[in-house]
Amino acid sequence: MKARFLAALFLVCLTIPAQEPKYTGQGELIRPDNYREWIYLSSGLGMTYREPGTSNAAQHFDNVFVTPQAYKAFLATGAWPDKTMFALEVRKSASKASINKGGSFQEEMVALEVEVKDESRPGKWAYYAFGAANDPVKPLPAAAGCLACHTANGAVENTFVQFYPTLIPVAKAKGTLKTTSEK
Repeated sequence: MKARFLAALFLVCLTIPAQEPKYTGQGELIRPDNYREWIYLSSGLGMTYREPGTSNAAQHFDNVFVTPQAYKAFLATGAWPDKTMFALEVRKSASKASINKGGSFQEEMVALEVEVKDESRPGKWAYYAFGAANDPVKPLPAAAGCLACHTANGAVENTFVQFYPTLIPVAKAKGTLKTTSEK
């Protein structure tokens, strides 16, 4: 029984196509609609890169997903392969509803941001923010600061592996974790 299950699982994995970024003729990224089928890495609540007290933004949940083939490659090498895509799904948080008496839960999505490693494009890493219409989008300009921040603070390449607890030991074991990222 177990052998048949594993064989069926193997066949399913063989039939899952690789998830790669798709662009329009103008170089805009097409929104990956199936990102919730990717590998879930972590969630954060109310994370900000600003000093405490300088932002009036409501606390949001940030859910991070990565393409399955990139995840498998990272487990094997500790590095992200070309065509890696991360999806950062930002959702409202709430604490009062139904039977909930404490803590927070996730509500509707307010943003979807995608990070792409594409060696064929300038800078190799690009960041995209999708609006409510989910139309294809151009990469965020360098002035947005995403690339600079990720380059300076990413634990592995331009990615915040320091916030993905299941991948930190992999990066350490493979020798790809930047030592400055753990501070």
